[in-house]
Amino acid sequence: MLILIGISADFDPVHKGHEKLIKEARKLADNENKKVVVYLNKGFSANHAPFFVNFEARRDMALALGVDEVKSFEGLHHRLVLSYSVPIRLKQMIDDGITDYITSASISLDEIKSKAQKFIDEGNFVGMPKSYTNRNEIRWYAINQFLGSKLNYHVVKEFNKDKYSGRLIRQSIIDNGMVITDDVKKLLPKTTIEILQHEIDADRIPENRNWVEIYKKMNTYSRGNLEKIAYLNGNTINEIIKRRVYRDPESIWAVFRRSNYGPVMTRLAISSIEMGVTKKEVMDLMKGYESKGVIPDNQKVQRVIDRAWYVATSRLDAREANEKFRNEKIEVNSPLCLEAGLNLTKFETKITKEGLKTDLYVDKNGKISVQFKSEGKKIKTNLRLPAEEVTYLRYIMDSHFIPVNGHIKESEKGFKVKVIIG
Repeated sequence: MLILIGISADFDPVHKGHEKLIKEARKLADNENKKVVVYLNKGFSANHAPFFVNFEARRDMALALGVDEVKSFEGLHHRLVLSYSVPIRLKQMIDDGITDYITSASISLDEIKSKAQKFIDEGNFVGMPKSYTNRNEIRWYAINQFLGSKLNYHVVKEFNKDKYSGRLIRQSIIDNGMVITDDVKKLLPKTTIEILQHEIDADRIPENRNWVEIYKKMNTYSRGNLEKIAYLNGNTINEIIKRRVYRDPESIWAVFRRSNYGPVMTRLAISSIEMGVTKKEVMDLMKGYESKGVIPDNQKVQRVIDRAWYVATSRLDAREANEKFRNEKIEVNSPLCLEAGLNLTKFETKITKEGLKTDLYVDKNGKISVQFKSEGKKIKTNLRLPAEEVTYLRYIMDSHFIPVNGHIKESEKGFKVKVIIG
């Protein structure tokens, strides 16, 4: 018996729209004597938030509606944006023997194919326009084609999203004191209602963030330590420090709004803070999947570094340079090591030693600075670099997932910082 239908979802909780999708998958599978396998996200949702319903309960909801098997994707959605996690999940499904993929959408498969073609041609799945209806389905199709997969794609007409929405269902239950109202029950299969009520009675809903840990880090971490966390850039770190103290979730959401983060990126950044996800951890994860041929060329770590160098040195407007780099597949020789001067006092020069590790950060005035300890003293100073290298380094530090670190190096004219990128 081959595996036929793969469904990748949160199912938080399973509603009648999901039930329709499973029934259509079941029909296809039964016609060819094959299996229906659901891949559920575990740990954090595809939108980088804790789940309302835990994995075990969501698994039971899917199995109750006729799914043959439930598998999990874990450890991805507090570390990676969708343009990176989708290729990883899709490759896992292909390796498991999935031959067909079924999803629901309000647009046709032909429309999905048409909108996906631009991204297939570019081999770049970052920045899917927000104006695209069903952009996640477009992304899945585009990456499937880009990877050269033989998966057959099936699209089921989705129910009214304004009504059959997991977010609205969850919010209604919370707003009504953890009661599943009659209106919400109309949107849920009978088996989901039973399992959901059991989870509510057992006080296992909703799953929550570890806000104590998040407050602690946002209230106490230095700029240098915050700089190491994935998905935090220099401006955001300065906003975080400026607006301390944090005691409630709304104050945290507010600081990311001020930093021009949208809801999805805010949830990812908060998840990274909560779980202590570092830029190095994300970069190493990406490189591991790059070696397996999963990450598209234009999204590889080195291409992100190369783009930063090209934009910093091209003398074009940043937007124009980005477009040119992406469309013309420009090759550059980006430096991965810079030597930056320091502004040290006589006393600081006396106690500074070669080899000391340094933390880089963006200070409150927007200047790239360094911090290190020597003989029990904390030393902070701005870096001195040529303009192009300053711009390049700032792009890298704001890249969300490429780490920078440094150490003190003695030179003929004093001390410098040797900055290592990636």
